[in-house]
Amino acid sequence: MTVNEQEDAKTYLVVVNHEEQYSLWPLGKEIPIGWREAGASGSKDDCLAYIKDVWTDMRPLSLRQKMDTARHETNIVAYRDDGSCEPGHF
Repeated sequence: MTVNEQEDAKTYLVVVNHEEQYSLWPLGKEIPIGWREAGASGSKDDCLAYIKDVWTDMRPLSLRQKMDTARHETNIVAYRDDGSCEPGHF
């Protein structure tokens, strides 16, 4: 049995960190500090399929939050055809 076949025969947990980044972790090994179970386990392929379904935005959570805050705090001015303007938010 090759190393890849041995790896594929293992059972894995899907783990997630505080930034909502996902990874695989071998079942039975202590989960590292900063990571927690994400609610799925199984073969490597099953876990990777789960991650593909749930991890749709690769940006870390802190970056997504900062970008959302910046988007709501950015003031823009919309100019009308007559030259008047209307302040608004982006």
